[in-house]
Amino acid sequence: MKGPSTNDSFPIHPTGPDGLLFEGPAYRYTFVSPLLDAPDPMAIARRTPVKGEGAACRVILKRVQMPPEDERRQRAVEEVQLATRLRHPGIVQVYGLEEYEGAPYVVMEHTQGIFLATAMETALLLGRTLDPAHAVYIAAEVADALHYAWNSQGEDGQPLHLVHRAVSPTSIRLEFSGRVTLTDFGVAYSRMVGRLDTPSKVLRAELAYAAPEVMRRQKPDGRADLYSLGMVLLEMLSGQYPLDPPDVNVPYSGSSEVSRYNARVRPERPTWTSPGELANRILSFGPDDVERVASQVPEPLKCILHKALHAHPDDRYQTGGEMRDELRAWLASQGNPFGPAEAEAELGTLLREKPLPQETHAFPIEKGVLPTPEEEATAEEEVTEEETKDRSE
Repeated sequence: MKGPSTNDSFPIHPTGPDGLLFEGPAYRYTFVSPLLDAPDPMAIARRTPVKGEGAACRVILKRVQMPPEDERRQRAVEEVQLATRLRHPGIVQVYGLEEYEGAPYVVMEHTQGIFLATAMETALLLGRTLDPAHAVYIAAEVADALHYAWNSQGEDGQPLHLVHRAVSPTSIRLEFSGRVTLTDFGVAYSRMVGRLDTPSKVLRAELAYAAPEVMRRQKPDGRADLYSLGMVLLEMLSGQYPLDPPDVNVPYSGSSEVSRYNARVRPERPTWTSPGELANRILSFGPDDVERVASQVPEPLKCILHKALHAHPDDRYQTGGEMRDELRAWLASQGNPFGPAEAEAELGTLLREKPLPQETHAFPIEKGVLPTPEEEATAEEEVTEEETKDRSE
């Protein structure tokens, strides 16, 4: 079996023949593989109890960039504390923080699967979009997770009213078992008493899928996440990023309004264009644009998209549960059940049919997760050896 290797973007490199990354008070972490093309540098690691109590398992390690200012450091710690409160099958479990050489790392559940962005891009390389039932199933599962997050309770028994703020194809994981999970609660907003507010100039969101009120720098609620989910669903069904202009030759908007917006705010995460340009497109996105992008979408689903993508939050779905129920009602109306087993089959078919890189000269976003047949054989060998090792312990 080949020895472990990392990519240069992950800050820790394994030492020794077993790939040790570091050892904490309760667990030791050994390197398995990088999680390539994730939104941030992450690594898949094997977590083993130091004292032999409990089972070894695979986790994801993500470096937390702790700012030097005490208040901003507290905010980053609070985000992790918020995420550890969430216990839902549709949300990737966050176990907590581990520290190595003074730097903190978030420890998260490792899910065997791919990002939604990878599945969408792979489908496009095959000249198609995701099956509509599969897309609706994914959106319904995420809506259910968002409903839970908004209504989850703090230690005082009061709802946390947690807003994800980064719902996008790179925060949704599709497991090979058919399970759909929402990850990356690292920019979440909550009304938890005593929690620090974000500086007013910082836009904390996945701006490419953000709701209009987020771009206006208003305090978001759960309906902002449902708008973002509506954008993701529209992209899944159409195979087109909704904010792309109809004419690909439309020049960059360098208006004075865009320039003033860029001078007033800064994004916490990098974006493919300036915040002002994204704000310009989002704030002008309306029903006609939904109709244009969703021209081939079945009418009942088009109605769901229109409701999710209303510019004003009061005109949208008011809860994730409401959106989830309408999506599941559409699935039920199709006459054939669609659940985890069907999702597993759809994803399996997509990955079996994926083109080789040399055939398309293009790679899906998650390079290394969609391997060549030779890489697949090596990966299966490594997993078998890993499982044998786990059983022997």
